[in-house]
Amino acid sequence: MGSDRVEIVEVGPRDGLQNEDRVLSVRDRIELVDRAVEAGVRRIEAVSFVDPARVPQMAGAEEVMAGVRRVPGVRHIGLVLNRRGLERAVAAGVGEVNVAVPATDGFCTRNQGRTVGEMLDALAGIDAELAGTGIPLSVTVSTAFGCPFEGEVDPERVVEVVRRITGTGAVEIALADTIGVGVPRQVRDLVRRVAEVAGGRALRCHFHNTRNTGYANALAAVEEGVGVLDSSLGGFGGCPFAPAATGNIATEDLLYLLHRSGFETGVDLSAAAALGEWMGGRLGRRPPAYLGRAGGFPAS
Repeated sequence: MGSDRVEIVEVGPRDGLQNEDRVLSVRDRIELVDRAVEAGVRRIEAVSFVDPARVPQMAGAEEVMAGVRRVPGVRHIGLVLNRRGLERAVAAGVGEVNVAVPATDGFCTRNQGRTVGEMLDALAGIDAELAGTGIPLSVTVSTAFGCPFEGEVDPERVVEVVRRITGTGAVEIALADTIGVGVPRQVRDLVRRVAEVAGGRALRCHFHNTRNTGYANALAAVEEGVGVLDSSLGGFGGCPFAPAATGNIATEDLLYLLHRSGFETGVDLSAAAALGEWMGGRLGRRPPAYLGRAGGFPAS
């Protein structure tokens, strides 16, 4: 069992929105980020510096970063996939850069237009460019638990990608179940293997609830010593390049699970649930999350 505190990285403004039919305005995205911070979130994936022609939901990243309130102790994360994205992210004043490196060529070539090896080379270049800026780098290994194009992913393949990542200045490595196929036993096994080669770096996990295993996986990760979890307000999210990918685990549902299990997060459950419902109103559909419907317990 790890410590009794779990850090939540709110990914709703990026991963939560990038697969939605309705594109939120810059103003709404700024409000979402700022209200998440007010609820107690201290790391938030605010924007993605990718080609807006491919992911129109993420257009206006610079405008979002220019509009969010800067609060001491809060890090606004920008996802980047190449040098151009990095230049934009640094200019926009992100508090952290996250790079996604898939574990499989099948996903990497479709999603990022290059092989895993080429993406690792790009990561090395991004890492070199970041040196001296004071902006921390985190790296997410996507499709770590299964790939929509290649099927099962050998854990040792993930371990090898992590080994390459440890050659950079990355301060944290995240394992992502991009298409929601993982189960707790697999989570425990992969976390143990990766911890052995991560060189003491913080480990984070990112789960989707596509097959209703996301919350069980999150608890398994925490019990294995992982101290940071990604989640999305309302349970929105998915990958535009992963067929039938449904939502991330919902922040409010995860908070309920963690708080009732004796963990602290510093994030207010009621505020998160209200914000998930607000997102549903803006997106024109019912949030996948349950907390907004059922409420917490005991009733506050």
